Amino acid sequence: MAFESFQLSRVDVGEATLRVRHGGSGPPLLLLHGYPETHMMWGKIADDLAKDFTVVAPDLRGYGESSKPAANDGHESYSKRAMARDAVALMEHFGFARFDLAGHDRGGRVGYRLALDYPQAVRKLSILDIIPTAEVWKRADKRFALAYWHWSFLAQPAPFPETLIGHDPDTFFGSMLRGGKGPFAADAYADYRKAIADPAVIHAMCEDYRAGASYDIAADEADRGKTKIAAPVQVLWGARGALAAWYDLLEVWREWAHDVQGHAIDSGHFIPEERPAETLAALRGFFLG
Repeated sequence: MAFESFQLSRVDVGEATLRVRHGGSGPPLLLLHGYPETHMMWGKIADDLAKDFTVVAPDLRGYGESSKPAANDGHESYSKRAMARDAVALMEHFGFARFDLAGHDRGGRVGYRLALDYPQAVRKLSILDIIPTAEVWKRADKRFALAYWHWSFLAQPAPFPETLIGHDPDTFFGSMLRGGKGPFAADAYADYRKAIADPAVIHAMCEDYRAGASYDIAADEADRGKTKIAAPVQVLWGARGALAAWYDLLEVWREWAHDVQGHAIDSGHFIPEERPAETLAALRGFFLG
């Protein structure tokens, strides 16, 4: 069982209530999941990480069993800045003003925004399989439009994508989760399916992507060339994924952080689930080094 030694709780962080698992001992490590998943994506490595760290793994606002704040006109309520506020408040709840952070996919976007907005809070940051949001849209081309079509679709005004997805959420999200035939543990995949059957989660995911196409770009552009991530940054990416073919990830991230290292892992996009041993070794080496 994943998270066998962890406690499950719901924590009020002010603007949202987050479902969170925490466990272990040692320096604090916050794990943030990606789309369209929940904190259960860390299940294959969380117990091993808890041997060295106090691990905190929440569902992001809107995802899984965390609460779904009301959307607003500017989509700020589902921006990565808003999710970063949740994360800082969550770690303060557990008594941690400064911590390490690993984020995959959307969680990586929350992670780098948190490191920019709260430089005093992040000791080290590991970012899994993304480049900054503003860079994604700036470099978007035919390859991106075909492979990452959901970015534009989910960002369409409500209720268009919600209505279409709601007719058959299993088919829509199953196309991204490989119909459950990918590397997902049974308990994790069951958690994902339960979440995506909830219309409120579907709406929140769309709001996340609407924020990504508007508020988040503006936040990134306000920092471009002016503010860089102060904490050491590790970048991991899937050698068999689209990003490896499209970008020099280390070169991109060096425009956004002072100290960048990292490497590819022989996987697709879902790195911690496809290659848990390699991910565990990379995270332990970086955070404990």
